Amino acid sequence: MDADGEPLAQFSFEAQIIEWRGPSPFFYAPIPAQFTDELRRLVKVVSYGWGVAPVEAQIGDVAFKTSLFPKDGGYLLPLKDAVRRQANITAGDLIVVELTVQPPS
Repeated sequence: MDADGEPLAQFSFEAQIIEWRGPSPFFYAPIPAQFTDELRRLVKVVSYGWGVAPVEAQIGDVAFKTSLFPKDGGYLLPLKDAVRRQANITAGDLIVVELTVQPPS
């Protein structure tokens, strides 16, 4: 949180879960393009390298911390297996995400 105890930014959006089948499958929620410019600005402040941005996210009753990945000019929210199981979601599902970008500590 910043000096006033406020996050740098908060976003709420719907996303369809996608699966990337590499050596191990990974699941992501693509961040809508309308937030890309603001996220790029914030990444300059919060990134710890490689253009990733640490965030707090909530899907339904499931809250978790992770880092956004830059991909093809936008960002992806990675969804670990533990998060997906707890939220009962999988590839193709439409979800609502509450996302908070906190300042670096």
